[in-house]
Amino acid sequence: MDSIIVRGNGPLNGVIPIAGAKNACLALMPATLLSDEPLTLTNAPRLSDIKTMGVLLESLGAEVSSLNEGRVMILSSHGADNPLAHYDIVRKMRASNLVLGPLLARHGKAIVSLPGGCAIGARPMDIHVTAFEAMGAVIELKDGYLHADAPGGLKGAEIDFHFASVGATENVMMAATLAKGTTVINNAAREPEIIDLADCLRRMGAQIDGDGSSTITIQGVESLHGATHPVVADRIELGTYMLAPAFTGGEVELLGGRRDLLGAFCDRLEEAGVDISETDSGLKVVHKSGRVRAVNIKTEPYPGFPTDLQAQMMALMCTADGVSVLEETIFENRFMHAPELVRMGAQIDVQGGMATVTGVERLRGAPVMATDLRASVSLILAGLAAEGETVVSRVYHLDRGYERVEEKLSACGALIERVKA
Repeated sequence: MDSIIVRGNGPLNGVIPIAGAKNACLALMPATLLSDEPLTLTNAPRLSDIKTMGVLLESLGAEVSSLNEGRVMILSSHGADNPLAHYDIVRKMRASNLVLGPLLARHGKAIVSLPGGCAIGARPMDIHVTAFEAMGAVIELKDGYLHADAPGGLKGAEIDFHFASVGATENVMMAATLAKGTTVINNAAREPEIIDLADCLRRMGAQIDGDGSSTITIQGVESLHGATHPVVADRIELGTYMLAPAFTGGEVELLGGRRDLLGAFCDRLEEAGVDISETDSGLKVVHKSGRVRAVNIKTEPYPGFPTDLQAQMMALMCTADGVSVLEETIFENRFMHAPELVRMGAQIDVQGGMATVTGVERLRGAPVMATDLRASVSLILAGLAAEGETVVSRVYHLDRGYERVEEKLSACGALIERVKA
């Protein structure tokens, strides 16, 4: 397996372009299953998860091609007639379950393996299943597969989520576009990726209102057509690279960055003593010197502090002046990076869903192991500020969510290299 070697090298200065959002693109791609006509996505990220979703769609009979080194994707489902999403593909990525709604809506049938991905929590499918049953589907779990049937087509329904699940909101919203009648999703997720998917579906002819709020209304239509849609900027990549100069000092401009994508995160970063300003091309982050101040965070659904930036923020708090408390409310097993940061000299006490971090003046380079996608990049960021050399192993997680991280950080002066296995 590849490793990444990082050596502390002082302040970072430069420009980092922000790619299209992985989580948005993974929801947009299955939308092709809703139409016979091509769906073209621009600003697509070049990531292993995107490739995995492409392989899954091809296994269902869709055609997937790309232009401009993968930044433009053309998807066509005119020949997609296979309702089986096989375990061998689905196990690699939890977002694979997003084919369930489109397959049910278009073909009235779907057989989808229970999903895989990072081991950061159960992320059960019950909320998806309950919603589709309310829309008239009959669903049975057999041998690790969800067997779903709606021979008469899906019907509009009022659906109350007990949790504002992003994946369930996306899945139901796609399925409802072709359902008979009106579907109302209460306690819907409000993330920018939801708005991006709704924008794309509207371009395809869907009738959707309320995205970005907790109540989304979808009026089903007979059919959807093709469209071209730009993928929204990746707010998690944006937040990750905004943190880099907070670790090392320096000045970095994030091209394509938008504060509205990360309001709560930006507030906490400024509270820690980091300057953030808008530019004509994105966001500029400046931290001249010294340790940041300790701040407390609590992960929450959007517009709260993102769980996908908790690991990176914990790494920063390891070098902050003072004591910070981080509360993880989204996933029950998302502090697996803490022991690896402790190997680098961090002082972290984890009790259930709470982590208390006492900042130290400097971390020390050490061999560490990436346990999941966001944990892997948190260790790289920590290595940027550590004395000596940090070797991060098992970085295959990293390639699922960050596009050419070594190149982007090296361009700003970081000493970072990938070592092939």
